[in-house]
Amino acid sequence: MSIVVPFKALRPGGEFVRAVAALPYDVVSVAEARQQVKENPLSFLRVERAECDFPEGKVGTEQAVCQKAKDNLERMIAEGILRQDEAAAFYLYREQMGGHIQTGIVACVSVDEYKTGRIKTHELTLDVKERGRTLHIDSLGAQTGPVFLTYRGREEISRLLAKGTKQVPEYDFVAEDGVRHTVWVIGDSAEIKALQEAFLSVETLYIADGHHRAAAAVRVAGLRNERGHKIKGGSEHDFILAVLFPSDQLRILDYNRAVRDLNGLAAGAFLERVGERFLISKNFQEKLPRRPHEFGMYLLGSWYLLSAREVALPDEEPASALDVSVLQENILGPVLGIENPRTDNRIAFIGGSRGAAGLESIVDRDGFAVAFSLFPPTVEQMMAVADAGRVMPPKSTWFEPKLRSGLFVHLID
Repeated sequence: MSIVVPFKALRPGGEFVRAVAALPYDVVSVAEARQQVKENPLSFLRVERAECDFPEGKVGTEQAVCQKAKDNLERMIAEGILRQDEAAAFYLYREQMGGHIQTGIVACVSVDEYKTGRIKTHELTLDVKERGRTLHIDSLGAQTGPVFLTYRGREEISRLLAKGTKQVPEYDFVAEDGVRHTVWVIGDSAEIKALQEAFLSVETLYIADGHHRAAAAVRVAGLRNERGHKIKGGSEHDFILAVLFPSDQLRILDYNRAVRDLNGLAAGAFLERVGERFLISKNFQEKLPRRPHEFGMYLLGSWYLLSAREVALPDEEPASALDVSVLQENILGPVLGIENPRTDNRIAFIGGSRGAAGLESIVDRDGFAVAFSLFPPTVEQMMAVADAGRVMPPKSTWFEPKLRSGLFVHLID
């Protein structure tokens, strides 16, 4: 059983929506955000990434940044850029990137279901990032960006979503990166009830992206309940803003790796060590692997295809079977000395949307020694890891297209 509830979204007027909508805070650097708000002062990055409103090199404390974010949010409300709906609703959110289309429902999900494991995770979170996002949500009294959830699809839910998308959309715009975003409002009480009842047949929800947002929302709920803010039937802070997509509509792109040095090895010695566990073929023209347990490797201006030997193949445990695990356990750890990729500053992670050119650039221009392209995991693999109660290695999944922030804000005060 999955509980989804409608809410009164704070959202942009139609004339402002394209300018307000912004990429998530965690995929935009402060420098990038500063440039974007310079070109577009209405960008929601001024709320999600308020560091951009401080002079370069003079970013204040976390408390000061959150106060600036709160001021910016309140200003956007006062100026009529953001307006709260009068009645609770569900919202259908479609993204189209090239030929890929995914349609989900924007709703709130239960903090209690997260705590009891009915909303499953597949990543560890960093306490410092959790604390930062907790302060942000608590200071603003708002969840400013949704958690990206998935579920195993149900025919009835698909039918209801298809019906909803036949209405006139509330928003329909193409962002600067070419991704089309379309939103419909589901405010009819009978349609809301039908969607809620349909989700009762969904046993489990899975976090695809946004683990820190979700964990922070749970922390805020605990803090506010301790302060005596809890009310009978649940407060707004007892729910998490989310977009829920059926798993068969999602795609995971490769999340690649680069390492700054060869751990003291000469290139020949490094290749010899790699060859103990992988068949090596030079002049790999495709650059990106086409099947599991194959890897592209860019070294000294040449591409190699690495095919895992039997000795490198994992057991059947879901997390061990992932190619990110195979690479870590056979090359990154034992050969290159990257024991903890979560904390080692010698490793960099490159989202698959940057392609092979991004890997070549980080080696040829940024001084890294070697880069690896990986075959991406499937959504089913991700869910299997979560079902087993395990976690995926860091930076295992790269979802595209990204959800835009600023389209829906969940006020919890």
